[in-house]
Amino acid sequence: MRSIRLIFALLALMVLPAVTFAQVRVGIAVRIAPPELPVYEQPLCPGDGYMWTPGYWAWDDGISDYYWVPGLWVEAPEVGFLWTPGYWGWEDTGYFFHEGYWGPTVGFYGGISYGFGYFGGGFVGGRWDGGRFFYNTTVVNVDVTVIHNTYNTRVDRVENRVSFNGGQGGINRRPTPEEERAASERHIAPVAAQTQHVETAKADPQARNSVNHGRPAVAAVPSRGEEPRVGQGAANDRGANDRGTNDRPANGQAGNSGHARDLQPITQPRFAGSGDAKADKKFQKDQDKLVEKQNKEQQKLQQQQEADHQKKLNDADHQAMEQRHQQQTQSMQQRHSSEMQNLQQRAPAPRPEQARPPKK
Repeated sequence: MRSIRLIFALLALMVLPAVTFAQVRVGIAVRIAPPELPVYEQPLCPGDGYMWTPGYWAWDDGISDYYWVPGLWVEAPEVGFLWTPGYWGWEDTGYFFHEGYWGPTVGFYGGISYGFGYFGGGFVGGRWDGGRFFYNTTVVNVDVTVIHNTYNTRVDRVENRVSFNGGQGGINRRPTPEEERAASERHIAPVAAQTQHVETAKADPQARNSVNHGRPAVAAVPSRGEEPRVGQGAANDRGANDRGTNDRPANGQAGNSGHARDLQPITQPRFAGSGDAKADKKFQKDQDKLVEKQNKEQQKLQQQQEADHQKKLNDADHQAMEQRHQQQTQSMQQRHSSEMQNLQQRAPAPRPEQARPPKK
C-alpha cells in the first residue's frame, strides 16, 4: 500500500506543472477549429486606466456555431493588474476554451497573436508605474493630447491570424516558466462589463460565423455603453488602418478613420439665425474661419501622411506608421469636433418675438 501511495504521489507531482499553468477550462470539447482572427482597427482608448481586451471567437453550443466577441476597452479592476486573454487549445478530444483573467502578470494565452500589444507572449502595449498605467503608443490607439502617461517603444510583432493552440494548423507553443508562475498568482475573473459584453455578442445573429463568414460587422468597441454602429471597427481583409468608412456624421468627418485622405471636407453646420443681424453676422464669420482652419489642418495632415507612404519601410515600421496615422487622424477629428461644439454653444440665442398690439 505504501508503494501504491508513493506511485500516486509521484504521478501527481509529474502532472502538477500542467495543472498550474492552465487557465480555467470552460464549456465542452468542440470538434471544429475556431475561424481565423479578423483584422480590425482598435478604437481610441476612452480614458486613462482602461485596458485593451482583445476580441475572440466564442462557442454557442445551442446553435453549434462560433460567434465573435468584439475587442473591448475595460477599466482594470485593480491598480497593477493586467489582462491575460483567453484562448482555444486542442486537448485530445477537441478544442477547449481557457478563460481569460486579470492578474499582476500576463500569463499564457496560447501563443495567439491578438495584436495591439498581445503578440503571442506577454503584453507590450503598456506598463504600470507608480500606480498609473502608461500606454505604448506604438501598438495601442491613445489620444496623446488627452492621455499624457504614454511612451513610444518599438516591439517585436508576430503577424498571423491563427486563433487556437495545438491541433492541426494551430500555434505550436507551450508556456514558459514565467507564464507557469503567473498562473499561480492571485487572479480576478472577467469583470461584469466583460461578461455582459459576451452576452450581448452571443445574442447578436450578425456575430455568428455562419452569418459573417469570419468577418464580423462589429469587431471592436470602445467600452460598454459605447457600442458603434455597423461599419465602425468592422473586420476587413486588407489589414487594419487601410480603409475608409461610409459612416460619416453630418459635418463630413468619418468615424474611426485611419487616414486624413478618407475624410470629406468639413462643411458648416446649419445655422437658422437668431434674428439679431449683428450677432448672426459675427457668429457666421467665426464659423467660416473655424471651418477654413480645420480644412487646412486636414489637408496638411493628408499631405504629411501621403509623404510617409512614399517611404520604403519594412513590415514592422509600416505597421507602426499606420498606427500613428490612425492616432493622428482620430486625434484631429476629436479636436475638430470639440472646437465646433464649443463654437455652437456660443451661437446667439433666438430673440423672443416682440409683442404686437391687437389689430383694431
